[in-house]
Amino acid sequence: MHWGTELWDQFDNIEKHTQWGIDFLERYTKFVKERLDIEQSYAKQLRNLVKKYGPKRSSKDEEPRFTYCQSFFQVLNELNDYAGQREVVAEEIGHRVYGELMRYAHELKMERKAHLQEGRKAQQYLDTSWKQMDNAKQQLNLRTHMADECKNEYAAQLQNFNSEQQKHFQFIMPQIFKNLQDMDERRIVKLSECYRGFAEAERRVVPIINKCLEGMISAAKSVDDRKDSLIVVESFKSGFEPPGDFPFEDFSQNIYRTVSDGSLSAQRQEMRGDQKYTIGKSKGKLWPFGKKSKGTVSEDFSHLPPEQRRKKLQQKIDELNKELQKEMDQRDALNKMKDVYERNPQMGDSGSLHPKISETICNIDKLRNEVQKHEIWLFEVENRTCPRGDRRLSGGTAFERPAEINHHGTPGRESPEGSYTDDPNQELRGNQRYPDPHRASEFDDEFEDDEPLPAVGHCKALYPFDGQNEGTLAMREGEVLYVIEEDKGDGWTRTRKQNGQEGYVPTSYVDITLEKNSKGS
Repeated sequence: MHWGTELWDQFDNIEKHTQWGIDFLERYTKFVKERLDIEQSYAKQLRNLVKKYGPKRSSKDEEPRFTYCQSFFQVLNELNDYAGQREVVAEEIGHRVYGELMRYAHELKMERKAHLQEGRKAQQYLDTSWKQMDNAKQQLNLRTHMADECKNEYAAQLQNFNSEQQKHFQFIMPQIFKNLQDMDERRIVKLSECYRGFAEAERRVVPIINKCLEGMISAAKSVDDRKDSLIVVESFKSGFEPPGDFPFEDFSQNIYRTVSDGSLSAQRQEMRGDQKYTIGKSKGKLWPFGKKSKGTVSEDFSHLPPEQRRKKLQQKIDELNKELQKEMDQRDALNKMKDVYERNPQMGDSGSLHPKISETICNIDKLRNEVQKHEIWLFEVENRTCPRGDRRLSGGTAFERPAEINHHGTPGRESPEGSYTDDPNQELRGNQRYPDPHRASEFDDEFEDDEPLPAVGHCKALYPFDGQNEGTLAMREGEVLYVIEEDKGDGWTRTRKQNGQEGYVPTSYVDITLEKNSKGS
């Protein structure tokens, strides 16, 4: 079955059909191009995502130590490889499918154009023959007197037309239609090959994609919550002992004891001597887990808790020992090279090594001094990390905790009624709800002044305070007091009531307004 015999009179339909086939080929080419763009964009977005959430390698301290971080970064690496495979798919489609389709569509257009031009030329030639035959027929009708000649001419033209018509429908057009049929069949075969190539390009990377997905699953399985918890303990363990209970002291008798009684004075001296062992860096701070100071980092790591300081010092000593060993190895190598040069002067000048040897020896001395200095600091830290619970319970020197302190809540970020605050000063004050022993032991001496101190402002009580400890002042919520001494960083403000009674109140319990001139002075 051929188009030349079956569709001999369907030239226009065959022209439309072949054009539709080429249009469909171009449409599929556009589909492949858009799929190619999607693959490239998808791979690019995946790489940007990996880059955005990947580890920042600015310093060694930021290297991931937790397994879930390492697992996540492994997932990102696998995702990056997956993006690479999507790029391989896009490149394969671009080279093997899209480029081939573009070239082949252009060739089909040119071939179809040539075949159609040839068909139109044959049709035009047939139309010309028909016109000549028709003219001859008209001449026969017009010139009846020339019947014989016209009949002969008509017969000749009719014979010629029949011959051309037979040649046209039996040879020329069948060959043209056969060529168009071959072209269309080649187009169908090419589409089939493109379909298969498209699927093959995807199937070739499926094993690698499966490996990427298996790597992601393996990374997820490698998460170890127990190991991460141990890392957290090792990273943030302070080494402090939990504070012991404070003993109850009865201040109802002999409140105004003299120095000769020995109790308050002895307590004052003892607490002054023991003040350097107070937990934390803030004066009178009884809770060791407050917010870390944002000050400069000291060389001896004294800004860190004991356990963390010990680890940092040990780590620093190990690093210095490694550098020292490296310098010593370099010194030995230089000395050996110097001996070789002295025995064989033709190999080099031994005097040229003296500056380098001197520099290495100087570096060794510096490193040894650094190691010795850090070892002394480490020795001091190890000697100080002894239990300190006895200090807080010694001889009645400790103060009774106010009732407002929460023993089980989060320290340093709550108000007396449990509300949360973002004020960093409030955090410092929340950890110092009562004055430190040294300052409390000086209350009596301060209040023995004959003349009252001038007021520097006034304050309004935000919360009630019972003031049960010695040197503190009880107040009611909403009560207005005179401020005679500002908070010096320990979380307490010295105030005076209207009746002249003075004492310390928690700074976080009052709203302070400072003035240049105030009543009560």
